[in-house]
Amino acid sequence: MSTSTPGGQGASLSPAFLRAGSSSFAEFLAEHDPSLLPAGRTLPAGLTVEAPHGTTIVSLTYDGGVIMAGDRRATMGNIIAQRDIEKVFPADEFSAVGIAGAAGIAVEMVRLFQTELEHYEKIEGTTLSMDGKANRLAALIRSNLAMAMQGLAVVPLFAGYDLAAEQGRIFSYDVTGGRYEETAFHSVGSGSMFARGALKKLYRDDLDETGCVTAVVQALYDAADDDSATGGPDLTRRIFPVVQVITTDGGRRLADAEVAAIADQVIAGRMTRPDGPSAPLTSGGDAR
Repeated sequence: MSTSTPGGQGASLSPAFLRAGSSSFAEFLAEHDPSLLPAGRTLPAGLTVEAPHGTTIVSLTYDGGVIMAGDRRATMGNIIAQRDIEKVFPADEFSAVGIAGAAGIAVEMVRLFQTELEHYEKIEGTTLSMDGKANRLAALIRSNLAMAMQGLAVVPLFAGYDLAAEQGRIFSYDVTGGRYEETAFHSVGSGSMFARGALKKLYRDDLDETGCVTAVVQALYDAADDDSATGGPDLTRRIFPVVQVITTDGGRRLADAEVAAIADQVIAGRMTRPDGPSAPLTSGGDAR
């Protein structure tokens, strides 16, 4: 079998295109042209690259869905490389992935992951389960280990609504591709310890969607307050966190105007209480 090239000359398709194979697009690409994979390119031995890095991603579940949000700053050493980078992307209709680490490779990995899920659905005629999606992302991270050892690590956060379990689920990873399911909430990136500390005090089982969005904006504000690599809401440029909401109806990105309204309320509250809302000292107390 042959095809015509744009120049009119006949050319044979690679055997990889002509036989039934794996439902994994990454495996297909590895066989057809490994150099197109993020892990197919390595740095010369001993060479390190200072590249823009994404910072803080947070996610939390609530009754009926899961929310993921990320700040908009990318840093390169002590320099702000970009103020409005997007770090949260839909993986498919019912899941999202947020990136922390080397921004360029992370975005490329997200695109490959999106294609991986779409390819599987076309080949198999059904979508992957939540565990299957989480495992596929783990395999992509594992394949990037050589680059991670040279300073170009990617540590994403994956979340989605599990239609079978009828609940939101969150998965975190390490640079070796280890996969860990988180309970209630989690964060990754340079400001993650501050964001997670905020969520420990703000998270409640009875939070609704608006309450959860407010909680993640508060958490990102706290992360930016203590971590210079995390960007808080930028009122002068009107740059606000990217917030993805995933429910049984699918995923959607909140409009900037919706996030801006909540961010404005959060910042107005910080004018009178700079450290943010306080948590009760006992389980029966009221937070202020």
